[in-house]
Amino acid sequence: MDEGVNACVDVVVCGLGLLKALALDSGNKVDHDTLQSREHLKETFSYFMDKGVAAERFFTDKELFQSIAQTASQFPGAKHFVGGNAALIGQKLSTNLNLSVLLCGPVGPKLRELLDDRIIVPAESLQEVDEYHLILEYQSGDEWGSIKAPQANRFIFSHDVSNGEMNMMETLISSLEEFEPELVVLSGLHMMEGQGKEERNKRLQQVSVLISEIPNEISVHLELASMTDKTYMNTIVDQVLTIVNSIGLNEQELLFISQAGSGPHSSQKHWNGAPDIGMVSDIIFWLLKEYGRTDSRKDSDLTRIHFHTLAYHILATVDGYWSNQISSLVAGARVAGNQACGTDAIDPTKVVLEFPKEFVFSQMDGLLKSKKMTLNPTNPVHTWHRENISFFITPVLICVNPVRTVGLGDTISAEGLLYSERVSFL
Repeated sequence: MDEGVNACVDVVVCGLGLLKALALDSGNKVDHDTLQSREHLKETFSYFMDKGVAAERFFTDKELFQSIAQTASQFPGAKHFVGGNAALIGQKLSTNLNLSVLLCGPVGPKLRELLDDRIIVPAESLQEVDEYHLILEYQSGDEWGSIKAPQANRFIFSHDVSNGEMNMMETLISSLEEFEPELVVLSGLHMMEGQGKEERNKRLQQVSVLISEIPNEISVHLELASMTDKTYMNTIVDQVLTIVNSIGLNEQELLFISQAGSGPHSSQKHWNGAPDIGMVSDIIFWLLKEYGRTDSRKDSDLTRIHFHTLAYHILATVDGYWSNQISSLVAGARVAGNQACGTDAIDPTKVVLEFPKEFVFSQMDGLLKSKKMTLNPTNPVHTWHRENISFFITPVLICVNPVRTVGLGDTISAEGLLYSERVSFL
């Protein structure tokens, strides 16, 4: 296994407690693309807490961010964890004793201390200072002024230089020949959003060339994350999605891709509660048909999409390129409940099922839309096909009082990858 490229230390704190310690009270609910002040932090946190939706933003003021980070680190109950999609996925994969994991991300002294001892970190990845990301968590029902959180979630912000420039990408590629991995997991493209447009586009082009150099027999998975710039999102879709084999993403990222590319249901501003299954599958189908491997488009490597949201997960694969999809999907759903509740096995008293009682597989395909489906408790995984794409969906047992919400998507993707098998190297 090989891992890269974003890594950091997550400082997880009670969101409302920290904001009060910063002398911030509830106010306007405004979604700022970047955070430039305490007021921006307060307003953007309010916006997403009100919806119960996860989000991530870049904080532009380095000195102010460092001041807030210091307050967060010293806040009562603050916890320090391995952070960054690549590091989190690597940490999860390292629990399998049959795997070797190489992490090519910026690793400072605190992160090195937190990482599993079995994770290999090349000398080029070590740095004197850690990159910190602040994770403001809240619980279902938490109140802040007139805002009441509809569900537990978190808001992330950072001022991250190393990850923002994807400095370790060259280290990752240069390690391939010696390490000989079966899988490369990439992440961190969203971190470049804080750069200037010209610098960002130049670096993304360089990163795309580096990804293209990865040998075809090595599977490449890209984990996406929250973004706000539609032009940048379209550039990632055009330049990167077609040169990876698999992507992982959540409901916010999926809808944003469709909005940026004028895809299905792109007029939807945001999801109201659990995202509609038919709409989600329409967007996934569009993504694989438009940018994935097809009979008419053989210059794309994309053949797998692993979608995760709170109430259910969907795995979609182009026929002929992957196997063991049901096991992969179910493993991801199971670990979501386990990690959120902090238990080794699912405790029925600590979880709930919020999967819709009735649903359709598409809101656009006439045949699929006309067939109403219901959950079968004895066989909860549903399978369906649209042209040469197979879809698999499973409900998720949701933790009522989660001990930690951050990193669930990375754990889900990692677990799913452990059970996935790529059967065709195109």
